[in-house]
Amino acid sequence: MTHLVSFAKEVDEDKVTPGVLGFIVFAAMALAVWALMKSMSRHMNRVDFTQVPDPKAEQAETEPAATEPEAEASGQGKKQG
Repeated sequence: MTHLVSFAKEVDEDKVTPGVLGFIVFAAMALAVWALMKSMSRHMNRVDFTQVPDPKAEQAETEPAATEPEAEASGQGKKQG
């Protein structure tokens, strides 16, 4: 155990660098982020953002008086009491 302690004292703290392993890990992470962004961009280009109007919503807007009695008859209207 004393051999390891003496080795640790010999290392100069000002000269410690991440080294080759740190560079490899950083480069791998950078490549992974680049690949994920490229994949996300490809998937976002495939998405169609145009909205198709809902026919039920259009029908409800044109005939609001017709849907209110149906809601009250089914028990979904405002409760009294």
